[in-house]
Amino acid sequence: MLPLPALDRVGVVLVSHSPALAEATARLAVELLGTGDPAPVATAGGTIDGGTGTSAVLVLAAARQADQGMGVAVLADLGAAVRTVRGLLAEAEARGLPFPTRFADAPFVEGAIAAVATASAGGDLAAVIEAAEDGYLVRKT
Repeated sequence: MLPLPALDRVGVVLVSHSPALAEATARLAVELLGTGDPAPVATAGGTIDGGTGTSAVLVLAAARQADQGMGVAVLADLGAAVRTVRGLLAEAEARGLPFPTRFADAPFVEGAIAAVATASAGGDLAAVIEAAEDGYLVRKT
């Protein structure tokens, strides 16, 4: 996990099939922020044994790690990761997922950068989710 901020802010969790991809995306989002005080960002990459895939156990641990009481925004890279996150959200209370936790239907890299920037600026959970999801609107031409 990257450094925790001094202030309570929305946490961001990046779920990827690859631990390296999740960590690299988190580092990029924090580096582009350009401040030493980012919102909490945690990653859940791969399976418990270090393989390629997703793990509900790792997602839950990352959500708890990123939680500072202001909510947690979760982004996922591919379909199975999305299903893992949605499954956890369906059983949020029983699984002990921090409240509130929301899934951002967003492009992984662009959404992560926008989510971390918005959370670091003090945006609430709705603003963080909206910023991440607006990543689909960014044209690359």
